Amino acid sequence: MTNSNKLHHANAAKAKKPGLRWGIITLLLLGAVVNYLDRSNLSIANTTIAAEFGLSSTQMGLLLSAFLWPYALANLPAGWLVDRFGPRKMFAWASGLWSAATIISAFANSFSFMYAMRMLLGVSESPFFTSGLKVTNRWFSKEERGLPTSIINTGSQIANAIAPPLLTVLMLTMTWRGMFIFMGVVGFVVMLAWLKVYRDPTAAEKRLINVDAAPLAEPAATTAGEVKQAKWSSLFKHKSTWFMIIGNFGIMFTIWVYLTWLPSYLEKEQGFTLKETGWIASIPFVAGIIGVLLGGFISDFFIRRGFAAVTSRKIPIVGGAILAAASVAPIPFIDNTALSIVMLSIGYFASQLPSGVIWTLAADIAPGEQVASLGAIQNFGGFLGAACAPIVTGYILDTTGSFNNVFLLGAGLLLLGAISYGIFLKKPIPKTA
Repeated sequence: MTNSNKLHHANAAKAKKPGLRWGIITLLLLGAVVNYLDRSNLSIANTTIAAEFGLSSTQMGLLLSAFLWPYALANLPAGWLVDRFGPRKMFAWASGLWSAATIISAFANSFSFMYAMRMLLGVSESPFFTSGLKVTNRWFSKEERGLPTSIINTGSQIANAIAPPLLTVLMLTMTWRGMFIFMGVVGFVVMLAWLKVYRDPTAAEKRLINVDAAPLAEPAATTAGEVKQAKWSSLFKHKSTWFMIIGNFGIMFTIWVYLTWLPSYLEKEQGFTLKETGWIASIPFVAGIIGVLLGGFISDFFIRRGFAAVTSRKIPIVGGAILAAASVAPIPFIDNTALSIVMLSIGYFASQLPSGVIWTLAADIAPGEQVASLGAIQNFGGFLGAACAPIVTGYILDTTGSFNNVFLLGAGLLLLGAISYGIFLKKPIPKTA
């Protein structure tokens, strides 16, 4: 390194990094809140719609999973589409389509109509978090991106925390159909704001963003042909991809038991009214907000201390999954409402420690041109688990009349996730993929 290069790097390091990127993260945070409120509206209206349509627990489980199967499958092409067309176009199309699906759902008058609209919602929401991952990959260096990725993922937890009281109030004041229409309109507002605000960083901004991470290294010239060779399907040739799929499956199963059946659990097994459930159900989700942010902070803390990036991400992922398993497993044996809610809250807090970090891990494992693709594939695995959660829960309720086996199964799958990430996921995928 020459003296002139050293001086250039020192001066560049002092330069102010672009402030627009935090405005973009704030908008993505808002988008995540709306995204998850649109997912949660059916869970909040669970018992009301089941009574109106005459649905059993198994049928309601199928309806609650109608969003999840298409979402999981659509994540596979969604990641490639974000890599191909960029986050600006893909998020705009996604938010517009999911908002339209939410509004149309308000006019459902049968199980099949609602099922179709939930499937459309799942497909249309699939590019959102991969778009967010692509944004943080473009606007933040490796040493910085853990926190902004976690902030985006915190939006889902904010939505989960405010959904029970907010959506319950909307449902009680304007019926469940009015609630769906209201949230759809809000989604269109977010879409317009995104088109107004977002742009990719300029070349000068990229240099400022990455100056600390790679001060003098000039990236190897990449031809268009080389980018095309890094095919989406090539990621499945690597063990790391499969362990990320399995690990996220185990963690997301229990998370989506919370998201789809917690209000019903509080009403049926704990004896709360619909109005009481609207507030009490928010307690675990408030804990989840803290969990997501803390997970990002922990991973960035270790990476700044010189730990390998993959190791730094795995610490909150594995630790969170183990703590969550230890929290939900005892719930069937607790005969105290307050203590059950405490354990539920700790369990959800711990299960959210990995949430944002899992996405950041994809950026550390994947080659640069395949970041969104690997993130989407990992999310596909997670939402296979999520899709199983409401169906399996509904079946267990119809056959046993209790949530006990649901919690025990969730604890076992959380441990599977911890093992998959902690023991078997070891190294990044080489760029030649």
